[in-house]
Amino acid sequence: MDWIRTILESSPLTALFLTIAVGYLVGGLNLKGFALGTGAVLFVGIACGAFAPKSAPPAILGTLGLLLFLYCVGIQYGHEWYRGLTSRQGLKANCAALCGLTSASAVSLLIYQTGSASLPQALGMFAGSGTSTPALQAILDALHHEDAAIGYGVTYPLGVAGPILCMSLYLALFKPKIDSPTGRNIRPSEISVRNSAWFDRPLSELQRQLPSGVQIAAIREGHQNRVPTASTILGANDVLLLVGTDPRQVEEACRLIGVVTPGEIATDRSALDYIRVFASRRSVVGMRLGSLRMPGGFDYSYVQVRRGDTDLLPHDDLVLEFGDRIGVLCSRENFPAVRTFYGDSIKGTADFSYISIGVGATVGLLAGMVPVPLPGVGRITLGIAGVLLVALGLGIVRRTSGIVWTLPLSANLVLRNFGLTVFLAQVGLASGPDFAATIADSGFTFVLLGALIVFPLVIVTMLVGRMLSIPVDDLVGIVSGVTGNPAILAHAGRVVPTDRPDIGYAMILPSMSLVKILFVQIVAALLG
Repeated sequence: MDWIRTILESSPLTALFLTIAVGYLVGGLNLKGFALGTGAVLFVGIACGAFAPKSAPPAILGTLGLLLFLYCVGIQYGHEWYRGLTSRQGLKANCAALCGLTSASAVSLLIYQTGSASLPQALGMFAGSGTSTPALQAILDALHHEDAAIGYGVTYPLGVAGPILCMSLYLALFKPKIDSPTGRNIRPSEISVRNSAWFDRPLSELQRQLPSGVQIAAIREGHQNRVPTASTILGANDVLLLVGTDPRQVEEACRLIGVVTPGEIATDRSALDYIRVFASRRSVVGMRLGSLRMPGGFDYSYVQVRRGDTDLLPHDDLVLEFGDRIGVLCSRENFPAVRTFYGDSIKGTADFSYISIGVGATVGLLAGMVPVPLPGVGRITLGIAGVLLVALGLGIVRRTSGIVWTLPLSANLVLRNFGLTVFLAQVGLASGPDFAATIADSGFTFVLLGALIVFPLVIVTMLVGRMLSIPVDDLVGIVSGVTGNPAILAHAGRVVPTDRPDIGYAMILPSMSLVKILFVQIVAALLG
């Protein structure tokens, strides 16, 4: 075994990538719905670091990984985060999450005050209970002590398993009613106008009466398909092509208009045909759909915008992102013009601007260096969290003149997961020797202390959410966001039949990440 130790210690990069490979193998193991996911990289790193104490790569490598993670999170969730701060629903969600986080913070301080753990260990357990890698980095920067990583590593498994267990108990105890899913795909329907109330009236009046999630994409008058306009006059037996993501709203629109037809518009492609193209040109990405005008003066209509695995209903205020697939109705002879206008390059959807990342990260790092005065505390700096804060702002703006701040979803996921993986591997390798010594001395004491932090965090969030009448499919997303681990969000998506957990997660995760970072920095400044 000595030769293996020699190899790892003489080549820290070998140790780093071996840790990543083995960590993902371990993280993929599923035990009755529970899996560590990316977090397993930390534990493999700790084991490798304990075995080969000099195998840790430079700390700057881990910091770079964390920077990529924070920047990509802010860019992707900036818009949802803003909605969470400005909408009634978002404010209630943040209130529930903040109450849970406050209870976990109080327990962490109590553990330190009673002498059950040192300050770095107590704060590390707080970060581990919320699986907050940025908070761990903030503790390491403020206290310069690897005991924080030890507390984090011991508590992290509970930070993943605890919320999953609490979700299952909540659903079993309260048996909440969950509305049926509204659907994630566009559902086209052809309806013949039979309701005489709409005869000889402009189409704009009918569109205003339709449910908000239903739009008219095409009309068939006589035996001719064409793109409708607001001034189009409806006639008896005209056929409308309706698109919507909620089948209940589509059915409601059908009852309002007339009867379902066997698909006359879809079978006649002579005047209008369907094409789906990738948004890959920088001149259209970051722009509102209603502000774009395809050159040539031909008639066209939008049917759908598919982002990732979800269909979005096209509307004027929808902001396009790299990789969006746009469904367009137009004549076949205008297909080349549509492709040229949007780019339609799968390669382009994976490209991104290194200028925007470089500028955004630089501004974020500079913002993190600015001293912020806090009454009774002194001056603190956001540090690496400044990158998250700036990225959230850029995620809201999305585009500034010719610079597109958003990243293609595929590129965002790759950079984010790679950055987090590198950080966890580096921290694990660096803290491995101290971790082994601490566990030998304290046994499972830290595990019990970690449980005292995790369960108040989750249970208080759930109870406050219930008191605020937050629907359960939103609430499990909020719990996923306040605890922060994607594995918890994946479990939430399995236990409820809607896509609402994703929205709750996006509204909560950035805010609570900032709160965790500020908490550990303030405590470190006061007590460290």
